[in-house]
Amino acid sequence: MEERLEDMEMEEEDKEGTSAEDIYRVYMEEVAAIPPCTEAENARLLLEVKKGSEEARNRMIEGNLRTALLYVQEYLNHGVAMVDLIQEASMELMMLVDEGLEGSFERLLESRIRVRMEEVIKEQKTETDIEEEMLARVNVLQEVSKRMAEELGREASLKELAERMKMTEDDVREIMKVTMDALSLSEANRSLQS
Repeated sequence: MEERLEDMEMEEEDKEGTSAEDIYRVYMEEVAAIPPCTEAENARLLLEVKKGSEEARNRMIEGNLRTALLYVQEYLNHGVAMVDLIQEASMELMMLVDEGLEGSFERLLESRIRVRMEEVIKEQKTETDIEEEMLARVNVLQEVSKRMAEELGREASLKELAERMKMTEDDVREIMKVTMDALSLSEANRSLQS
């Protein structure tokens, strides 16, 4: 199932203007062909899973996939790739089946997926904020370095840059490293495209 999702994502990325909702819709159409599990079937399958039945485990996962994906739909376009959300929801579904918890399987599944979706979105926002902050620091360092070179008639030393930016030398060195890594990556990409 996940292989098909990855294939679909690659196919859809080739088409301009394709949205996450389009990919999600196509995937949901494929999942719709799988008969959903009822609450009674879930309870019966869970007993079989506890006895080690791989067939019951697979049926329970496949039969609840549509339900899991319905919860994902609410979190599309919140800064996390659709394929990542589906993967996280699928993993929560599999873990829940493997844990064999008693109670309403559908309610437990909804709760677990909603919590995980919120965590994933929060993690992505934190990563984005860090990247934006680092990019801002790189831009400031480049501007300060340029101004200091004009003022001094030479390149500023690490110590001078750190003093001007009111940062430690290690912090400035880290920003320089990020800049160099980005330049190296950019050059490597140009080489591959040539």
